[in-house]
Amino acid sequence: MTVDPVERGPLHVTGELLAGRRIGAHHHLTLVAPGIAERFRAGTFVALSTGDGRIARRAFWIHRVKHTGGYGATLEVVVEECGPGTQWLVSQPPGTKVAVTGPLGRAFSLPKEPVSCVLVGEGYAAAPLFPLAERLRERDCPVTLVVAAPDESHLLSALEARRSARAVTVVTGDGSVGQRGSVADVIDDVLVRAGAAVVYAAGPAATLHAVALAAEHAGAWSQVALERPLACATGLCHGCVVPVAGEGGHTRLVRACHEGPVLRGDRVVWDDLGVLS
Repeated sequence: MTVDPVERGPLHVTGELLAGRRIGAHHHLTLVAPGIAERFRAGTFVALSTGDGRIARRAFWIHRVKHTGGYGATLEVVVEECGPGTQWLVSQPPGTKVAVTGPLGRAFSLPKEPVSCVLVGEGYAAAPLFPLAERLRERDCPVTLVVAAPDESHLLSALEARRSARAVTVVTGDGSVGQRGSVADVIDDVLVRAGAAVVYAAGPAATLHAVALAAEHAGAWSQVALERPLACATGLCHGCVVPVAGEGGHTRLVRACHEGPVLRGDRVVWDDLGVLS
């Protein structure tokens, strides 16, 4: 497996909100953040804040990088309203200034050879899997996608998923779209049908745990993009630690924002993760 390095580390810039649109339960915000888009790798993220304190530093997955008119490369992040800070952010007009730090974290590792890959995403956290699918297709890797959510409104880019992969499984908790149930209900069958060699996942911890277990049973390599509460998002505060199995079976703590957010699924000590939450 290879990791695309993020050139020269993260930047801290004054960014600008260029556009915003609501799709279902999510808001897709396009940001101008000079230099950051060019350094993006699938699985890395950005931290946004405002100088007036309306938003303390918050981490957001990067959904895509695109060229927008005379602005050059821009970032699109996916926001789900979950408090006063995000409510304020999604209500702002174009031109609003925000502090942007990124890209942060460790990106997904890519296979050295073309192998079958399964990508599993739940809710807004599926955002980094779409640019990952593009990179995998560039390497001639067959891509299978699983997109899940509690209901249709919380599904992220289900139509885009069908353009990004050779096979797509849609799962909703209420059965409003696709199969009724959870990722855990379908993942074993998906891995077998895909002949998966590598499995990538992003979503709630319970979903990532189920995917990691299924991948291990299928003899596949798994990588999970793990969300943790982030205070600084730069590795300084050690407030986002994740227990992982080290050499000799000993558990050590790593920082989700620095050594992660992408970690090997078989190395995370999932039972201890709940204790640290």
